[in-house]
Amino acid sequence: MPLKITVLGSGTSSGVPTIGCGCAVCTSTDPKDARLRPSILISNGERNIVIDTTPDFRTQVLRAKLRRLDAVIYTHGHADHIMGLDDVRPFNFHQQSRIPIYAAPATLSIIERAFSYVFAKRSVNTAIPQLDVNVIGHEAFEVLGMRFEPIPLLHGQETILGFRFGDAAYLTDHSEVPESSIAKLEGLDVLFLDALRHKPHPTHSTVETSLATARRLRARTTYFTHICHDLPHAATQATLPPGVFLAWDGLEIEVNGQA
Repeated sequence: MPLKITVLGSGTSSGVPTIGCGCAVCTSTDPKDARLRPSILISNGERNIVIDTTPDFRTQVLRAKLRRLDAVIYTHGHADHIMGLDDVRPFNFHQQSRIPIYAAPATLSIIERAFSYVFAKRSVNTAIPQLDVNVIGHEAFEVLGMRFEPIPLLHGQETILGFRFGDAAYLTDHSEVPESSIAKLEGLDVLFLDALRHKPHPTHSTVETSLATARRLRARTTYFTHICHDLPHAATQATLPPGVFLAWDGLEIEVNGQA
């Protein structure tokens, strides 16, 4: 069965428009210049997996008309990737079930501190997310019968995770794809890469660096994500080679679900 990938957000940590900014991209009327924080939805038939719950999670799932959530996988513990976790509560209520989350130990530690009331051992007199915690490492793991392979990435000096699933890979928030991860990314149909802007950044890839990565990995189609307001969608897209695209919020892609 093919998987459907929906881009819930393609923006950087502050989103686009950026608060207080009057630049051409932040004031653009092109809907592809409006970028919520970075996340994707993976749909396998009627089952739905989200990678990262951003601060825009509620807006994103309402916009996607998502009625069911079956699992959440986390890339790392930065605020723009975890702070929407509380908004899984309506899914708990409507589904009458707990929701499994998957995260590396360091990421889980941050989530537990940020949402201490969720993980408290004492009784809490209010509704809280009902979660089943699954700790992941660098070994492949299974979610709803789907195989996910963690792809270690350098995010500045921090190691975080991207994921390969079937013939797709989602690599957000990286300044470098380590050589040891390159071999795990062969034969892709769809590849997502961080491409923040043209100007170098200490923890994110540039358009030029990600173009070089795309040429090396030779996926059938490559999408750039985690995009800041330095990159107007239409003008930037016009400069990209065939097979490479800026992602945009609401983009839907079908991909083979078998690795």
